[in-house]
Amino acid sequence: MMDKIIDCHMHFSAKGIFDKTAENIGLKCTLEEVKHQFEQNNIVLGIGMGVDKCEDNIYNNPQIIYHGEERFPSFLVQCLGINALAINRENLKDTLECFKAKLEENTTVGLKIYTGYQPYLATDRKYRYFYKLAQKYDVPVVFHMGDTANSMGKLKYSHPLILDEVAVDFPKVKFVIAHCGTPWIADAVEVVAKNKNVYMDLSGLMEGNFKAKKQIKEFKPYLDVFRTWFNYLHDYQKLMYGSDWPLVDMKEYIKVIQSIIPKKAYDDVFYYNALKVFDRLPEYLKKQEKNL
Repeated sequence: MMDKIIDCHMHFSAKGIFDKTAENIGLKCTLEEVKHQFEQNNIVLGIGMGVDKCEDNIYNNPQIIYHGEERFPSFLVQCLGINALAINRENLKDTLECFKAKLEENTTVGLKIYTGYQPYLATDRKYRYFYKLAQKYDVPVVFHMGDTANSMGKLKYSHPLILDEVAVDFPKVKFVIAHCGTPWIADAVEVVAKNKNVYMDLSGLMEGNFKAKKQIKEFKPYLDVFRTWFNYLHDYQKLMYGSDWPLVDMKEYIKVIQSIIPKKAYDDVFYYNALKVFDRLPEYLKKQEKNL
């Protein structure tokens, strides 16, 4: 078992789809369950991707719902989701002010953009305002890239090659390609290899309730693709572990990811790389340890 893990891409909400998703792996999407799963797998922190409509936010920009908790759970932080569909010329200024206020909080460690689910390219003018915010507050921007979870998504918006243009235009901002851009793994790896400010998370490569040993054997051709292109990249400090929980069982998914990266890179991929990309995490974890 790994000594310490940061899950840099997960979801937490009892609203929307994730309660049903958790049922698919025989669990419930509750704070108690998340905490239990973390303790069982030595996960010290999870970065939740904002997907819910925050009820006190009139601009409908998604954030994690606290489940009635008065304060943010100490074992979770969040990337604020950007709902480009809700942003227009009239509310843009107020929306940005809302994001600035949330970015002042130490539990906000990044921004999340849902390319593919929303019909805007990563180069769209709406997003450029948020890249400037990310630069100002020194937080990374995570993109959903690759296949979408439903047929309503439009794939031309979620191809990872478009991030090359964004990375060049905003060299001081760190960008993360979620899900390795699957199935466009080669394109995603090339964008990461070319641009020093682009990284990749390993979330969502599989889903469902499975046993790792059987999954690794049955999906060997698929997993070999990742092994090949990670070898081409030859820089395991550009990769970060993420689960996309509750899409998968944490214990079994960790084993799958361990099978596609060399053992010598485990500590970086599962823990240290996240500390470098999400600059607020080291200080957050220090405060967390003091409060234990």
